[in-house]
Order: sequence, then C-alpha cells, then structure tokens
Amino acid sequence: MKILYHSVLPSITKAMLELGVPVDEGENLLGKSTVADHGDLAIACHSLSRTLKKSPAEIGEILSSILIPLLDEIANISTVNGFVNLKAKDSWLEEKCSEICNDIRLGIPLSSNPRTVAIDYSSPNVAKEMHVGHLRSTVIGDSLTRILEFLGNTVIRENHIGDWGTPFGMLIEHLLDMGEDSDENELSVGDLDGFYKTARNKFDSDESFADRSRARVVLLQSGDEETIRLWQVLVDESTRYFNEVYQLLGVLLVDADLMGESAYHHLLPNVVSRLNEQGLLKNSDGADVVFPGGHLNRDGEPLPLIVRKGDGGYNYATTDLACIIDRVERLKVDDLLYVVGTPQSRHFEMVFSVANQAGLLNDSNTTVHVNFGSVLGKDGKVLKSRSGSAVKLVDLLKESVSRANDVIGDKNPDLTGIERENIAKAIGIGAVKYADLSTDRTRDYMFDWTRMLSFEGDTAPYLQYAHARIKSIFERVDSDDWKSSPIQIINEYESRLARSIVSFSDAVESAATNLMPNRICIHLHEIASSFGSFYENCPVLNAEEISIKNSRLLLCDTTARILSTGLELLGIDAPNRM
Repeated sequence: MKILYHSVLPSITKAMLELGVPVDEGENLLGKSTVADHGDLAIACHSLSRTLKKSPAEIGEILSSILIPLLDEIANISTVNGFVNLKAKDSWLEEKCSEICNDIRLGIPLSSNPRTVAIDYSSPNVAKEMHVGHLRSTVIGDSLTRILEFLGNTVIRENHIGDWGTPFGMLIEHLLDMGEDSDENELSVGDLDGFYKTARNKFDSDESFADRSRARVVLLQSGDEETIRLWQVLVDESTRYFNEVYQLLGVLLVDADLMGESAYHHLLPNVVSRLNEQGLLKNSDGADVVFPGGHLNRDGEPLPLIVRKGDGGYNYATTDLACIIDRVERLKVDDLLYVVGTPQSRHFEMVFSVANQAGLLNDSNTTVHVNFGSVLGKDGKVLKSRSGSAVKLVDLLKESVSRANDVIGDKNPDLTGIERENIAKAIGIGAVKYADLSTDRTRDYMFDWTRMLSFEGDTAPYLQYAHARIKSIFERVDSDDWKSSPIQIINEYESRLARSIVSFSDAVESAATNLMPNRICIHLHEIASSFGSFYENCPVLNAEEISIKNSRLLLCDTTARILSTGLELLGIDAPNRM
C-alpha cells in the first residue's frame, strides 16, 4: 500500500535515526507485510542485530515504542518475532478511501515523467490466418497500451506485419493463376491459409511455377508497378481479415497502426552502411554479419547476427534494426517495447546489442523484449486443433462466445435478443483475454474452457458478474445523497474492502512498471472477493442508519468503478447486467 508507505516513511526515518540506523538502510527494511492479518506493512529487524548488538525481538520492541506515538493517527503497531507490523487505522482508511471515492482517477496519478513509447505487437503475416499463437502478443500488447496511456504516456501502436519478402513471389503468381475475379480464387477472409498452402505446394512441386515466383520477387523488390498492385491486393484482403479478428477481439489496433516489413524496405541499405561506418560489419561465408559478443553457437563459436545474406537479400535482423532507426529518429520515441514470444529472446538481445554498438539508440532510449510463454492444451503441449494444425484465432474466439451464450442461458434465461448477444460476446471474449492476461506472461498457461468461463474463481465472468451485481443495487436507489457521504468503517468487512480500494493504484503502477498486466488481474480478483464478503455481511439498502447506508453505497460505487476501470485496462468489457 504505497499511500500508507509514504505516509509513515517520515516517522520511520525519524525512529531509525534515533536508533542510530542510517536513513537508507531504514527505508529498505520497510516493505509489504507477508502476513496480511499482522499488518499492511512490516519492518524486518533481523539485519539490524549486528549493528545494534541486540536480538531482532529486542530491536522490534524498542522501535515499536518509538513509533507508537509518532504514528498514533495513522497505524496500529505490533511486534512479532522481530518484525514491527504497521496496520492502517480505520480512521486513516476512512479519510484516504473517501479521497479516492471522490477522485475520477480512483487515486491513480498521472506519470510525473511521461514517455513516448512504441509497442510492437500482434504482427500477423499477410495471406496467412491468425492463429492462437497471435493471441498472447495481441492481448498483452493491447493491455499494455491501455495501461501506459492511462498513466499519461504517449503510446504508438506498431503492428509489424509480415508483408514483404520471397513468399510474395509465389503468392502473386498463384493469384494470377487463379484470376483475381475468378470464383475459384481461394483468397478470401475464410480461407487465407488455403490460398497460402496451395501456393506453397505449387512452388515445391512445379519447377516452372517456382521459376516464375522467383522472377516475380525480383519485380516486386525493383518496384514494378503491376507487381506492386497485385501485392497490394494481397495486403488489402489480409487487412480486412485482420480487422475482423481485431474487432471480434476488441483491441485498439486499426489500419493506421500497420507498419509492415515493406515500410522499412528503403531503410535496409542505410542499416548496412551505418553498421559499416562503425566498423561493425564483417564478412562470414559471403554474408555481411555483426558479432555482438556474448552469444555462442553450439560449437562454442561466436554467434553472428546476419544483416545481409550471401545472395544480397536482407534478414529479419536488418528489418528490426531499420525499425529502431525509424522509431527513434522519425517517431522520436523514448521506449521501444516488443511483445514477442520467449523463443525470440536471443534474437532481440543481439539486435539491441548491435543497435547500441552502432549508435542507433541514445542514452535516453530503453528497449524491452516483453516476452511471453505458450498457450497449452490439456495435454500440456502447445494448443493444436484436432487435425494437429494451429488453432485459428477467429474460430477460438467464436467458440468462446458460443459457449458463453450457453452459460448465460443457464444462469439468466431472461436475457434475450441483442442484449444477450452483446453480453455473450463480452463474457466469451473477456474470458479468453483474462485467462491469458491473469497469468504471469513469461509462463505457459493451459487453455481450459470450463475454468475460464466459470462464474467462480479467478476468471473474467466472476469479475464481470461482481460488477453487474453492484450495478443492480443502484437500480433500487432513488437519491444521490450517498455521493457526498463520508466513508464510515465499522467492521472488518468494510475495512478489508477499503484497503482494496486504496491499493488499486499500486496494482496499476506495478503493471506499468513491470509490464505485467496480471498485477491488475490479481487486484481485481482481490477486490471482487472483498466485495463478496462485504455484501454478504453488510446490509446496504437495509442498513440500520442512513449515514451507514450512504457510506456503503459509496463503497459499492467505487468498487464497481475499479472493476470497470481495471477490466477496461485489460481490454475487457464490464456489462451492467448479466
């Protein structure tokens, strides 16, 4: 609870000076209590034993006696096994909670040092359908965009699609073979994969087609007008498909965010010349490479980053270095985030290292590979379809909405028509997103329909239902007097809920600092759980006194706002009725 930390810190500093402990050391000892029942914060006295020549228990008692009068209006002090525990007093919680309840930002400050951030995420390939592997990059990147923008940063969404390179020779030739306007043309939103696979099979089995494809690549790279037009047909059709998926998924990405490999094609020679000017470029088996250092191949030899292949073609690394030039020099970004799977960790380490060595980044820039694990099936292996191929993302999302619709029918059969469709979409898509975002992104997680669509446990439907239940309370409230009510904490359930309200800003700031959306998920589940206990044990509309009723209504409203805001930061809708 940062707000409590900053409130007690001056007194902690004063007490430590009295004990003869350096200020910095005292501050480092103050942290979150590991046992919630003991306190909100705790000071571990064990490391002071050597300095003060006393046992941790003795030091704790002395420190406690100094702090009790200093923190009389803020916290209760207790000592357990060498730990000094600080638990916020209800009177202090009432004051701080009232401030947050009346704050449009729920106590979350804007950044004192806003940054311009480029987030590279989603990144599907033209003429290929998005599969479940694109889910994590898309929803993690979207959530981080929302979180960082909410804190006042300028975020530039960069959807780095694969829209250039040798495969487009065979794709364009296949398009010509089928006929752009032919009914037999497989290039449609429903079968991008079929179009790609047919083109690939022809390339592998038909030497004449392969020769035409290679010649078409040369025309594409030289800017041939008709070839560029045909390439654009492929890009436009794929873009329409991407937008269908993004709209269903409810993410922020739009056409203006597309920055394909083609957008950096003109910069690739510049990358080579700049690396060469810095003396970094070496020749290795005919290829132009850079040895960034610190990376070895299986034989223990230095591992190169290939910049230009022996045939004169460029590599992924060249495009990534061109991206850095563009984002730093044209977009003037401070931070570059890449939401890409963990298997690409070495690639990004090497690219960032070369970019620093070549002076493509300046001292104010930060580069972060926001890595993530895989989506697993119940067998513990990477999630696949029954045929053994990658699960198409659009199919997975539609199935989730369909399953959510069935769940709604069992839980609330009165919901019908468009309202039921909208709620089913909110629950189904929200369930998929939350299952992904609630996991530490660096780990794999198991995809489980039953668990993720459950209205109990750590799931999106549980949080969405808590929000809807609170909204239903206000359908029976005919006055706004509660909005100006002071908070009154008269029992442990109100105290626990107030603590969750006061701590919401900690979760959001932690999610932004560590680029971990799951920190928000953890807190939302905590506050929904706290509200459940509060609602069961604290009458709201039938409270014994009007002042208590109004206070509880304000707690309810703030809880709903936190749930709605938190879910929005995750890219999840919060229906008012379920």
